[in-house]
Amino acid sequence: MLDDYLEQAQFVRDNIKCEDVQRILTHPRISSDEKFAFLQTVFAEHIHQDLLGFMRLVVEKNREAFLLPALNKLVDMIKTHKRQTSARVVSAVPLSDAQAKQLTEMLEKKTGKQVEITVLVDPSVIAGISIHIDGYFLDRTVRTMLKNMKENIKGE
Repeated sequence: MLDDYLEQAQFVRDNIKCEDVQRILTHPRISSDEKFAFLQTVFAEHIHQDLLGFMRLVVEKNREAFLLPALNKLVDMIKTHKRQTSARVVSAVPLSDAQAKQLTEMLEKKTGKQVEITVLVDPSVIAGISIHIDGYFLDRTVRTMLKNMKENIKGE
């Protein structure tokens, strides 16, 4: 059931990120019963009763502000157990499918985990890429190199 829990936790997490949902969950004048009824209406058909029970407990204990971080942690824990991870790659231009595949394979070899990459395009990096994975950050962008050169010149 681990795969189901992972999929469902990601589904709930992605849907409660919305600013409107967060306002409902953290509003002091909306009762716990009303908040849980809202969650039940939205998610009951899509998630396991264990996850729904967890959400009920969070609401009853007035810990709604911690629901999103708790779901993030649950997703991370399941992925760690399954030896999966995510990488965020920033590039000046979109990566080709071949480049993305090659980068994924390299990261999987280095980490020993199954890696899912998310590529963000940011033309301000000029060229190169930066990679954020498992708390590590590798920045090989021209923007950072120019910034470092500027600081070195100022320091001399």
